[in-house]
Amino acid sequence: MADVTDVNRGVSGGANRGVNSGVIGGVNRGSAGANLPVLRGHNAALVLDLLRTAGEGGISRLELAERTGLTPQAVSKITARLRAEGMAAEAGRRASTGGKPRTVLRLVPSAAHAVGLHLDRDELTAVLVDLAGTPVAVRRVPFDLGAGAERVIEAAAVQVDAVRAAAVRGDAVRGDAVRGGAGRTRVDSLQAGLGVGAPFGVGEPLGVGEPLGVGVAMPGPLDHVTGVPRRVTGFPQWDGFPLREALAARLQLPVVLDKDTNAAALGLAPRGPGDSFVYLHLGTGLGAGLVLGGTLHRGARTGAGEFGHQVIQLDGPLCECGNRGCIEALCLAAVARGDLAEAARVLGAGAANLVGLLDIDRVLLGGRTIAAHEERFVRGVGAVVAERARGTGIPVAAAEGGAHPVAEGAAQLVLAPVFRHRRGAELG
Repeated sequence: MADVTDVNRGVSGGANRGVNSGVIGGVNRGSAGANLPVLRGHNAALVLDLLRTAGEGGISRLELAERTGLTPQAVSKITARLRAEGMAAEAGRRASTGGKPRTVLRLVPSAAHAVGLHLDRDELTAVLVDLAGTPVAVRRVPFDLGAGAERVIEAAAVQVDAVRAAAVRGDAVRGDAVRGGAGRTRVDSLQAGLGVGAPFGVGEPLGVGEPLGVGVAMPGPLDHVTGVPRRVTGFPQWDGFPLREALAARLQLPVVLDKDTNAAALGLAPRGPGDSFVYLHLGTGLGAGLVLGGTLHRGARTGAGEFGHQVIQLDGPLCECGNRGCIEALCLAAVARGDLAEAARVLGAGAANLVGLLDIDRVLLGGRTIAAHEERFVRGVGAVVAERARGTGIPVAAAEGGAHPVAEGAAQLVLAPVFRHRRGAELG
């Protein structure tokens, strides 16, 4: 089970002194605030999270105090700092049952940004998101994960620069998120405010070109704690390469590295009603992201989710991992010959195994192959799960959310600790 220290060790680079400092004074559980100066970053994260979830309608200072357990005075100080930083703004007034109307505050999404990178085997997707997780700029280009570390790092850097430049120019996905004025804060101030004691303070303009950090998602297996890939299926040359450190040095930004399926699950977790689900990603490979009891499950050695390499046919075809009869090999082969019904049946068998093993609440499907044939896969996988779930009635659905769930989820690896230490611990 991941905790905040996992997130902390997962961030590298020259500007890492705040995103990687998720624990303040040893407090990293629960959502209650604490009225101690040393915990001001923790408390600010709680307030920010409530501002984010309140949306455009906003939330009053009194409600913030009630939900965090902080004193009204503490909330006033925190919100004053957030307003000075450009991260919060007034959202109007709300009628009061007595006394003057209450002022409500909202998050300013454009105040800060994060980059998410999806390094797929043959395609690179880069997305710049605002504090609300909304894409501001997106780039998707052909890519070769096997081209060698130097070329991969340079290609990633080029696309990070491209989404930053696109947002600055204004040719972005959502224009109102790139206008100047609201995003007046400092990267180190925001990070330090969530880290080792420095308060929020007025600083230099952030601008959309200076993200808080870069989340990177790629096929596994890999060790997200050290930021080092292992023997990536089909690309064993990545084994042991310090990718996170190398990217951080090249980008001069904090970097977090995780598996593509974990990143996607992180991005989906706040959207769904259930506490336990599996996200199955079918594209150039097949993997799973597991959220169990509200927690992103990576396993003791960060190797959980290698769903595609469960053997379901002992004498089956050879898989690139070296085993025979892996579900990935069988499923991809069926897709390649155009037998989508068989691909869905195989994927459904694996999904049913997970349902029986983990007693999960729902199955979500994603990835470019699923997106191209969404209805057929949802129906086919759902039929197999229903047949084998013994009357439990586990829903199977296409994953909702953005058009680029892995890249957007990778950006959440950076944003999760910004908003709430507990959610950063559980999901990031």
